[in-house]
Amino acid sequence: MADRDEQWMCYALNEAYTAARIGEVPIGAIVVCGDRIIGRGYNVREHTHDPTGHAEIIALRQAAQSLGAWRLRDCDLYVTLEPCPMCAGAIVQARIRALIYGASDPKAGYAGSLYDVLADTRLNHRTTVTKGVLAQQCGALLSTFFRSLRTARHCSHTSAPSERN
Repeated sequence: MADRDEQWMCYALNEAYTAARIGEVPIGAIVVCGDRIIGRGYNVREHTHDPTGHAEIIALRQAAQSLGAWRLRDCDLYVTLEPCPMCAGAIVQARIRALIYGASDPKAGYAGSLYDVLADTRLNHRTTVTKGVLAQQCGALLSTFFRSLRTARHCSHTSAPSERN
């Protein structure tokens, strides 16, 4: 199962690379039903000016359209970063069978880091969770992206010596 999860996570990573190429936070997601991808997404919040433009939301919408149903009970969601509260809630609402994610998110993760919505017994659905699949690759992509943003900001505030006069 671990090899299978890694193979699917590579598809989610490809989505994350697409987000990075267009200047979005590099998070990618896919929804798998059986042996096929029925939904895919990457972050587009900056481009769409939409706070719900998260990779998971986009992939879930696409999967629901593909199946013609909002209940995705026999589907698994692969995402490169632990879902936020909004996305964890959407996973529960969509009745996703399993969540498999790469890097943990200690600042906003709601699949075990800050809170575990997906295991809350008060809700009518629980999703099994596998964490840490290709975590190093998923985390490195995010770290590289944010490091380059910090460098770009720092460089834009620093002018060359000849420009200071």
